[in-house]
Amino acid sequence: MIRDITIGQYVPGSSLLHKSDPRTKLILTFVMMIFIFMIDTYWGYLTLAIFTAITVITSGIPVKFVLKGLKPIVFIVVFAAVINTFTISGTPIFELGFLKPTYEGLNVAVKMAIRLFLLIIMASLLTYTTTPISLTDGIEKLLNPLKRIKVPVHEISMMMTIALRFIPTLLEETDKIIKAQSSRGADFENGNLIARAKSFIPVLIPLFISAFRRADELATAMEARCYRGSEGRTRMKQLNFTKNDVIIAAITIAFMAWVLVMQNVSK
Repeated sequence: MIRDITIGQYVPGSSLLHKSDPRTKLILTFVMMIFIFMIDTYWGYLTLAIFTAITVITSGIPVKFVLKGLKPIVFIVVFAAVINTFTISGTPIFELGFLKPTYEGLNVAVKMAIRLFLLIIMASLLTYTTTPISLTDGIEKLLNPLKRIKVPVHEISMMMTIALRFIPTLLEETDKIIKAQSSRGADFENGNLIARAKSFIPVLIPLFISAFRRADELATAMEARCYRGSEGRTRMKQLNFTKNDVIIAAITIAFMAWVLVMQNVSK
């Protein structure tokens, strides 16, 4: 499961989405996440799923790679769906003792699952098509107004991007440690929940040590390159909105407006 987490990774490419400004992608990702919760019909979800699939295909990101990133949340989605199906009151599907799943609960569970999957795909597409440096610059530019009230915008943007970038690195390190401990006889799969939780203690200690070591190496590398935060910092590549950003924004906004209009008409 650890190896299936792909968010935070960058996949090189030359698609329209790769070439667009990171600010455009950040804003549209945030807007699309809000838009997901504005949809309440299956027709709307189907249309959004098709739009998301087209976006993934045109971005050049392998579909298998995107679907691989959904595996870690399958258990959470299924668990939450079962809870909703059996706890929300309404018209029962069947009755088996105290178990009374309802159609209303099932409806909520399905919609929640669709929303979660679409949210993960959209958030992942942002990191798949944007380099960590571009993402840092985009977040910093969007937060620039906060500089007037002495908020360390650059430092906050850098910390957010580094944290996101090191997710796959730490997960890979965790996988290596688990394999090393398993080869020494550690058992991570058998036993009850408490026993399995205790078995992860030998993993956490070397993982923390590795994380601190990587942080120290990163700090040393940044100091060696005379990094001093935003003070006196210049950029080799300046962010500029281009025709690609206009096209992507226009297509996305037109799609959202069309879906909302059609949803209201169908009610």
